[in-house]
Amino acid sequence: MAQPKRRWSKARTHTKRSTWKLNASNLVECPHCHETMMQHRVCPSCGYYNGEQVVSVNEAE
Repeated sequence: MAQPKRRWSKARTHTKRSTWKLNASNLVECPHCHETMMQHRVCPSCGYYNGEQVVSVNEAE
């Protein structure tokens, strides 16, 4: 198998690994029903997006 020509420095290794972290999801409050939802998505509880009802949601669930 092929071997690396030289060893990476610790600084370079840490720089490469620094982007492997997990980010917290950006949750905002829905202006219509005040439930938490992801930004720029249709609200899963009421079906509204940008002040308009886009998806009909059954209330029986």
